[in-house]
Amino acid sequence: MPPLALSSFSIVTSLGAGRVQTVAALCAGRHGLAPCTFESLPFMTYVGESAEANTCRLDDESSGFDCRNNRLAAAALRRDGFTDAVMMARERYGADRIGVFLGTSTSGLLQTETAYRHLDPMTGRLPTEFDYTRTHNTYALARFVRTILDLTGPAFVVSTACAATAKVFASAARMIMADICDAAIVGGADTLCATTLFGFHALGVTADEPCRPFDAARRGISIGEAAGFVLLERPSEQHDSSTILLLGVGESSDAYHMSSPHPSGVGPRLAMERALAAARLEPSAIDYINLHGTGTPAGDAAEDRAVFDLFGKATPCSSTKGFTGHTLGASGVTEAIFCALSIQSEFLPGSPHTRVVDPTFKTQYVREGRHARIDRAISNSFGFGGANCSLVLGRAI
Repeated sequence: MPPLALSSFSIVTSLGAGRVQTVAALCAGRHGLAPCTFESLPFMTYVGESAEANTCRLDDESSGFDCRNNRLAAAALRRDGFTDAVMMARERYGADRIGVFLGTSTSGLLQTETAYRHLDPMTGRLPTEFDYTRTHNTYALARFVRTILDLTGPAFVVSTACAATAKVFASAARMIMADICDAAIVGGADTLCATTLFGFHALGVTADEPCRPFDAARRGISIGEAAGFVLLERPSEQHDSSTILLLGVGESSDAYHMSSPHPSGVGPRLAMERALAAARLEPSAIDYINLHGTGTPAGDAAEDRAVFDLFGKATPCSSTKGFTGHTLGASGVTEAIFCALSIQSEFLPGSPHTRVVDPTFKTQYVREGRHARIDRAISNSFGFGGANCSLVLGRAI
């Protein structure tokens, strides 16, 4: 595929708001996980809660979209000069030539949970102020972002669980190559809610401690929340050597099980192979792999096998979910941005909380972050139902 430039990007997680705070946390090994106080739970778990989701406020014109998910999205849109970059792109291309392709897992589900807790005791009706269309509906996120950025191009939201905001990079690349749009906003948001916390606990995959990806004693995931956005467009003379490029995207669907990967790692390996083929690169060209690595016994084992079968032990890899928790539908864009920041800052992230790497694993797993020249990186995102996506990112050399 022709490379696309990440002209601008922004991120908000439990590590902080914006690229500067994020890089500082990754380099210092400072995580954002803490015991859950977001919801009263009958079990112990850690979460990566973003302060911005609690403090960000929408203005009067967008108040109808008010929900936790859209507030976190707004916080990301306002960071790192992202909105200004989109406005300049709008001047270049026109509002109808910029697509909005986003991902989320639960969208504004918390808003619906709150509404149901306030049913009219006499009629059972939902509160009159509850606006499903602009808050909980999956498309609500794209509608909100289009409204805030005053864009009128094609738009949709992908909800393929934890691969959602990685797959929209592929969607945007296809739309740009098909000349349906000249640029695209990709990314998305996912925020904490009771359904997610209770749901993953019911599956038996939430840890009662901070998650420990690839650890011999890993117990499961920590759930986090995040929002991130990227402006994608064709490279031009406005870009320089510091620009990060999307070089390739690979997707697969193994459909082995609703919530577990095939033990052989066939789906993840196919996604990585296709991403490398799209980028016209050999495995040896990759300097770092940001693993999906959630901290579950089955998921980490399958990914380790897939990565080793393709890359061997030479390529360093790590999961950054020990920093932020698993941000579900937002994890694809979150970790793609982590890769972009790693390339720019020449720093290979470590893995907080991972103490002893599983001795049965064969990859070169990095526990302690270190400075390293990274020219090209792969970011892996694997979702429920076998929806797999890998992104190849690299510096404009």
